[in-house]
Amino acid sequence: MFIRPILTVVLLAITFNGFAQSLYDFPAGTTSHVSSFENMNGAKGAGGKRNKTAKGNAYETMKPGESKTLLDINDQGIIQRIWMTVEPNPIILRSLRLQIFWDGEQKPAVDVPLGDFFGNNLGRTVPYQSALFSTGEGRSFNCYIAMPFRKRARVMMINESKTLSTPLFYDIDFIRTKTLSPQSLYFHAIWQRQKKALGEDIEILPRVKGKGRFLGMSTALLVDPAYGNTWWGEGEVKMYLDGDSTYSSINGTGSEDYLGSAWGLGTFVNLYQGCTVADTAKKEYNFYRLHVPDAIYFNKEIKVTIQQLGGGSVPEVKALIKKGVNLKPVAVDADGKYNRFFESKDLSVDNFTEGWVNFYRVDDYAVTAYFYLNKPSSNLLPLANVEERIKNVKE
Repeated sequence: MFIRPILTVVLLAITFNGFAQSLYDFPAGTTSHVSSFENMNGAKGAGGKRNKTAKGNAYETMKPGESKTLLDINDQGIIQRIWMTVEPNPIILRSLRLQIFWDGEQKPAVDVPLGDFFGNNLGRTVPYQSALFSTGEGRSFNCYIAMPFRKRARVMMINESKTLSTPLFYDIDFIRTKTLSPQSLYFHAIWQRQKKALGEDIEILPRVKGKGRFLGMSTALLVDPAYGNTWWGEGEVKMYLDGDSTYSSINGTGSEDYLGSAWGLGTFVNLYQGCTVADTAKKEYNFYRLHVPDAIYFNKEIKVTIQQLGGGSVPEVKALIKKGVNLKPVAVDADGKYNRFFESKDLSVDNFTEGWVNFYRVDDYAVTAYFYLNKPSSNLLPLANVEERIKNVKE
């Protein structure tokens, strides 16, 4: 069942950055390394020095407020794989802060909560495998995104919890190489928690300046129970490229459509899209979308958003309006016609007795965006404080 995804991941790790064209090519001037607590920075002939080469330093404890360097090398190369495991506590997964710095920059290119980075955005470590991430048996975290660097790579972990400790095991697999393509881009990741005003779009990726590639996103969604059993996912994903302002160059048709599904959203796991949690009782969703075969390139700038739009039947929406729930109808699909409220002053929900209403609503989104950029740092804001990250997160 999982053979094909594993083979695809291997090929992507090798060819994604243009480094090689086949498994059997040997790139000149290249050496392989793994950084762990048993051999920091993967130094040659330096592994397993403690405890007379027996298992001596497989993990270290991350105490509250503590930070640890997991990799720090001055060279040219590519991070090929990151594996980690920690205490699978949702508070821990949001409190651990993963940072990656490129080429001596003081601002991290990757600045995200650990769990969200690996697609466990709700803190539930659900077993799954995509083209770029996997969680083996719900106990570990793997990332196969190729991350080139030209001068230096530094990876940090910070435990920003005030009370909780966790053991940390990790491997960072990388190569040192003299043959990095001039076109290689730097990997970036950003996390944002957003509860926007009615009618405002959620920013999957805020406006980024530079040349690069949008690689995708993973999201935790806490649905506001005030909206009852109505559907949250009518919002369209929009990508504003290279000078777009009011209107986007790429415009989707609905949230579940963007995720490769349709008419609602249950649990499924595919290479490039999936939903690992669809809990209608708790009103929690965890989903991802990876633009690997369908590349999204930008030359000057990009912004990616998703509308906060839901839907429900006319009687349901009328009942919510009567209760004073925070919503705004935008259209009714009835009698074979899509009735657009913003194009006719005479239309309202009161004109209909049945049909499907699309309406603006407000829910709680926590989005991790992945992208490549031609710069080792970006114009984006740093990670939100830990209090904001763990709000409403259940242990």
